[in-house]
Amino acid sequence: MSRPPPMAASIRSIDTMQATRTVGFDLDLTLVDSADGIVATYLAMARRLGRTVDAESVRATIGIPLEASCALLVPGQDAEAVRIYRELYPSLGVAGPLLLPGARAALDAVRALGDRVGLVTAKIESAARLLLDHVDLAVDIIAANRYAEEKGRALVELGAWAHVGDHPGDVIGARTAGIFAVGVTTGSHDADALRAAGADVVLASLEELPAWLDSAAPAG
Repeated sequence: MSRPPPMAASIRSIDTMQATRTVGFDLDLTLVDSADGIVATYLAMARRLGRTVDAESVRATIGIPLEASCALLVPGQDAEAVRIYRELYPSLGVAGPLLLPGARAALDAVRALGDRVGLVTAKIESAARLLLDHVDLAVDIIAANRYAEEKGRALVELGAWAHVGDHPGDVIGARTAGIFAVGVTTGSHDADALRAAGADVVLASLEELPAWLDSAAPAG
């Protein structure tokens, strides 16, 4: 089994890397149960702005870019909300998250195929790395600050043949790239919502991913 590198490369350095087949993964609520930390950071940010937001409304926006969620939940102060959230996240957002069931084994299964693990996330890179370090999970390359069609463009650059995620935006990214769209129902969206977005397959959790990889991985 191949071993992960000590630190994931950024997608901006992909042109210096040997071409390798890749499986892409979303981060929040796909690999990591990060909802409580996101909500705690969001509520603290809103208090600082003198605003009130509902925790369930925050949870419903997990997976879309921070700028978009702030525009929805704190309109009129969204630019300042983004700044404050990113200031607070390292202390409030990273303390509680845990790996979701099957996450480590799923990445091991990708590497057992000889493929690379790509993280394609709406988070900015610094926040993604903090979260990965907290749960002690290594990926091989990171494409940060990407959502929906932008995820698709990153997946093409990475040479991905599949992308795994909990959000319809992840499915849209995979469809944009013309690759397998694998949904997992570990976030706020059920199987029907993921299939409606175009998922080729929907799994209950990453615990089911190794068997799917064995059946679906391209030869060679």
